[in-house]
Amino acid sequence: MTPFVVFIILSAALLHAVWNAIVKTAADRTTTLGLVALGHVIPGVIMVMILPLPELESLGYVALSTLIHFGYFYMLGQAYNHGDLSVVYPIARGIVPALVALWAMFFADEFLPLQAWGGIALIALGILLSSWKALKSGVGGVALLYALGTGLCISFYSTVDGLGVRLSGNTLSYWAWGAVAHIFVTAAIGLRRRRVLRLIPLRSWVIGITGGFVSMTAYGLVLFAKNFAPLGAVSALRETSVIFAALIGFLVLKEGNWMRRLGAAMVMALGVALIGLSV
Repeated sequence: MTPFVVFIILSAALLHAVWNAIVKTAADRTTTLGLVALGHVIPGVIMVMILPLPELESLGYVALSTLIHFGYFYMLGQAYNHGDLSVVYPIARGIVPALVALWAMFFADEFLPLQAWGGIALIALGILLSSWKALKSGVGGVALLYALGTGLCISFYSTVDGLGVRLSGNTLSYWAWGAVAHIFVTAAIGLRRRRVLRLIPLRSWVIGITGGFVSMTAYGLVLFAKNFAPLGAVSALRETSVIFAALIGFLVLKEGNWMRRLGAAMVMALGVALIGLSV
């Protein structure tokens, strides 16, 4: 994997952490997620008006990814109803790199070298280490089930989009149509929260939609990278967003445990290096 591709994926991870921090600090996370989805739709509509259509066979992947996203939002919401963010999030994200690497073996004939698998393991370890204290306190069976379901959905849509963008013939077009498809997520959350929409201050609208712009940019970078690197390796590097989020929590949100966060960052950095040098 070239240094440029590694840089692209790590940039996407940082942007992913930024928009997650926006959601984390929001008073109404459900409504903010709807606004984040709307932040995908607005630039997506503009892009599909000026870009050529992707190859028709790739549009089926856009539709499938959108359906999986509904499962993802449901699983994530239920996980947070039964467990804390600091427990659910690292479990959900920690299982994704290995799962995507497995799906890529089955559906894309991509076989990673042993060194890359070692890097994936280190990144997963770093994710868990970053929230070790919360994890050690225990997680209920229902919360664990939904957290694992969330991670499974993430691995599914990551694989589907990785395959779809390679068939699209135009990464930007696939990215744009995937963004427009977020209208269904926006509509579902809007209907659910319709009674409070008029009470949302303008500042919250701006912050939520800006978070969507950041999120869309982050995923566009990931889609670009999937054209040039194995899906499992891209997914593993992308999950460094967890440690970026942890560092933002310490530096910006003044959360504690800096020694554990730094240790987790060093473990994940070693994992990134192993992957980058092996594929």
